[in-house]
This record gives sequence, C-alpha cells and structure tokens, in this order.
Amino acid sequence: MSMVKTLLAQVKEFKRDSILTPIFMFLEVAMEMLIPLLMASIIDEGVNKGDMHHIFVIGGYMIVAAIVGLFAGLMGGKFGASASAGFARNLRKAMFENIQTFSFANIDKFSTAGLVTRLTTDVTNLQNSYQMILRLGMRAPASLIVAMLMSFYISPQLASIYLIAVVILAVIVFGIISVVRKIFDYVFKKYDDLNESVQENIAGIRVVKAYVREDYEKEKFQKASENIYKLFLKAERILACNAPVMMTTVYTCILLISWLGANMIVSDHFTTGELMSMLSYCMNILMSLMMLSMVFVMITMSIANGNRVAEVLNEKATIVNPEHPVMEVPDGSVDFDHVNFSYKEDAGEFVLEDINLHIRSGETIGVLGGTGSAKSTLVNLISRLYDVTDGAVKVGGIDVRQYDLDVIRNEVSVVLQNNVLFSGTIYENLRWGNEHATDEECQKACQLACADEFISRMPEGYDTYIEQGGSNVSGGQRQRLCIARALLKQPKILILDDSTSAVDTATDAKIRRAFREEIPGTTKLIIAQRISSVQDADRIIVMDEGRINGVGTHEELLASNEIYRDVYESQTGGGSGDFDEKEDE
Repeated sequence: MSMVKTLLAQVKEFKRDSILTPIFMFLEVAMEMLIPLLMASIIDEGVNKGDMHHIFVIGGYMIVAAIVGLFAGLMGGKFGASASAGFARNLRKAMFENIQTFSFANIDKFSTAGLVTRLTTDVTNLQNSYQMILRLGMRAPASLIVAMLMSFYISPQLASIYLIAVVILAVIVFGIISVVRKIFDYVFKKYDDLNESVQENIAGIRVVKAYVREDYEKEKFQKASENIYKLFLKAERILACNAPVMMTTVYTCILLISWLGANMIVSDHFTTGELMSMLSYCMNILMSLMMLSMVFVMITMSIANGNRVAEVLNEKATIVNPEHPVMEVPDGSVDFDHVNFSYKEDAGEFVLEDINLHIRSGETIGVLGGTGSAKSTLVNLISRLYDVTDGAVKVGGIDVRQYDLDVIRNEVSVVLQNNVLFSGTIYENLRWGNEHATDEECQKACQLACADEFISRMPEGYDTYIEQGGSNVSGGQRQRLCIARALLKQPKILILDDSTSAVDTATDAKIRRAFREEIPGTTKLIIAQRISSVQDADRIIVMDEGRINGVGTHEELLASNEIYRDVYESQTGGGSGDFDEKEDE
C-alpha cells in the first residue's frame, strides 16, 4: 500500500480528470445497460402487439441513450488520457528532481541504466495501467455488476448460470495472474541489463570499433534481448490460456440460456424480448470479463514497475542541509580531523583511515598515490560529496556538515577525473561555473587554463558548438575547458583531480604558473600521477592504501619518503614512473 500511496501522490493537479473519467465511464455503462431493456420492450410491447407508436417512442429513447453513451465514452477517453499523461509527467518530474538531491552514495545504489529504465519504460507502463484502471477498471466491474443485476431482475433462474460462470472464470484468471506476476517481477529487472548494454556500447563506440569488437557487442546485446524475449514469451503463453477458457465458458452459458430460455418461452414463463435481453447481457458480461482480465494483467505488470519507481521516489538523500546552515565560508583552509571513511556502513574496512591533515588557506597541495590509494575519495569529502564515517572535515574552521550544501559546493570547485562537457556552445559550458559571467570573464578563465589558444583557432571561437560529452574536442582540450569552467566560480578551494593528465608538460607548467600568479589566495589541491605536476607545490601528500604515507615539500619527501623517492627516480631515470609498480630494493 505504501507503493500505491507514493505513486498516487503524483496525480496532483489531475485529480479532477481522474475523478471525471470513471464518472463518465459509469454513465456510459448505464446507457449501454438500458438499451437491452428498451429493445425487449420494443419486441414484446411493440412488434408482438403491432404498436408502432410504442416502437417509435422507445426507439427514440434508444437513440438518446446511444448518443449519451457515445458522449460519455468520448469524454471518459479525453479525461482518462489527460489524467494518465499528467500522472506520468509528474512521476518523471518527481523522480528526476529527487535524483538531483542524491549524494554520490545514493547514486552508487542505482545503476545509470536502471534509473533510465525507471524514468522511461517503467513510467510508460504505469501510465498505460493508470489509464486502463480509470477507464476499463471502472467500466468493466460496473458493466458486469449491472448486467448481472439486470439479468437477475429478468430471470433469477437463468442469471444463476452467469454467476456460476463468473466464479469459475475468476478463479482461473487469478490463478493465471499469480503465476505471470512472478515472471514480470523478474523481467523488468532484465531491462536494466539490456539498457546497460546499449548505453555502454554507445558511450564506448570508439573503443569498440578500434578493437573490432562489434560482433562481441552484438552477441552481448542479442543475449540480453533474447533473455527478455523468452521471459515475455513464457508469460504470454500462460496468458494465452485465458482467452479460450473464457470463450468456452461464455459460449457454454449462451447455449444453456438459449436452450433453457426457449423451453421457458414454450411454457409461457418467458418472452422473446426477455431472451434477447438475456443474450445481450451475456455478451456484456463476456466483454466485461475480457476487459477485467486485461486490467488485471496490466496491474500485474505495473506492480513491478510501481515498486521500482516508488523505490527512487522514496529514496532519501544521505546528505542533506542542517537545520540552521552556515551561509558563508570564511576562508579556504581545510582540516581533516582523524577522518575515517567507508562507502558502506557495514563494509568492515575503511577506504580512508585516520587522516589527520591541516591545509592553510591559499596553499598549493599536491596529492600523489597509486591506483586505489583513495586520492579522489579524500578530496570528495571536502565538498561534501560524501560524509565522513568518523572524525570531521572542516573548511574555514567549520565542519562541512554545518554548511548549506549550495554554499560549500560553490566555494569548492572540483574538476573531476572524468571531464564532462554538455551539448551547447563553449560559452554555455563555461557558464556552468557562473551563469552570470560576462564574455570577458569567460575568456579570462580560458586564458588561465590555457584553453584560449585552441578556442581562438576554431572558426566560431567561443560560440563553437560542443557535441554531447565533448566528442568533437580532444581529451586535453576537454580538460582545459573544465578547468576554466571551475575557475569561473572564483572558489576559495580549487581541486584538480588528475585533470591535466591529457595535456603536455609544457601546457601543464603554464597552467600551474597561471594558478600561482593569478589566484594566489585560492587553496589548490592537485591530484596527479606526474611528480612534475606537483613538485613546486607548497606541500605534497603521498597516499598509500587509504593512509597518508608522507607529507612535505619535494625536497623533504625525496629525503624521507621511500615511495616518493622510488617513483621520482623512475620518472626521471627512464623507468615506468607508475605508483602501482614501486621498485623492490
């Protein structure tokens, strides 16, 4: 029920349409149920007695009933479409807005492909189910109940045949649905695998083609697609049993009613018009049962969809604003006070362990370490992309958990390892850092990031359109544009997470010199693999397996830190220079 409550909360401004739809459906049913009675009256009182006036009057009533029923059906369709489309719109909007509040820990819980499936396939299925529930879900039971009541009104003896048939069919339908539901619960999870295969292939299409792996990717996609096909086929085969069982039961009813009704007419206990009405109600009951079975199938499918959508809507962000947040960051000093961190509370082991570090405002700090040494995790704690497990991270002497999230993240500018540009012009991408930045400010930031030199060579300059993901610029150009975007925020702390790895050493040196001369008051943390990128930093931190192995200047670490000295000699003496391949003494 909590899932239903969560979903129905998104009906919002479409409540009126959601209420009007079943009202018009009931009106349509009432008109349809009235017509067989009018027809019986025409036959018994008009045709059999030769009363033309009665035929015309009742015929007029039938025309009016048909027109009203048609109007009700059209309005029910109109309001049902509006309500279901609006419901789906609100679901997508609410999901997307909630996703924007997620911390990295929340996002790690859901795969990207899984979120895409929930926003598209799952919501579309819920939209179709909601419309079917509002229209057929209201119309079919009403039609069934009214047809049964009218049948009992005409002949309780014959109507009891319908009642027995309905009970038998209800047991069969629910039995089929209980089996099929388990299949649908499983099949929608497999949609995530299919979307993940497509997303991964498109994102890495250059690598796929470079390594001639098209056949492998086709086979992987075919396997995921075939799995879904087999599951749906299994479910459809079971559902296919529904139609012949239903038709057999209903036509058996028709034969029994025709035989018993004919005998009752012969014995003057029944009229021809009443028999015609009973047969009409039989077809109404048949159609209602078929519609109900379709509704139950859609509901069965949508339960799995609804649970997946509700899971995203009910997910609470692990990082939220405090009750009375601090709205100003005093300076760019950073303190790690005996920090322990793990991505999961029950992980058992810490990714970062006993980090105790104090960085003065305006300092330039280099961070070096091998793959998996938690360099990126360390700096992600500063802008509160994750919360510490133990200890505290302070910026400007204040625990980051006391700041307003927007305030702290605006003062801590991060250029992550994976440089992301969005579709739009260079100016539009740069203004992600500051939406009110002037053209001159954008160009100044690009000069500091050494991006101006390649932008000026482009035919349209800063108005050059960047394709999705920045696919029409090189890796080094992408990195420099992301650095310029970060500089536009004019942050108190600038974090470069291996963000100059794709530029040459000369450009790297220019960028570092520009930082030193142009933004001396900004605290700069530079994560790098090349020692040359950080050797002129005020201090260098050497990370090893989630711990600080050493802190000092370039000269101090050469003298006292074995890891740093080994890598320095490898990089300057012709070795690999890889932190993950430290030389054995």
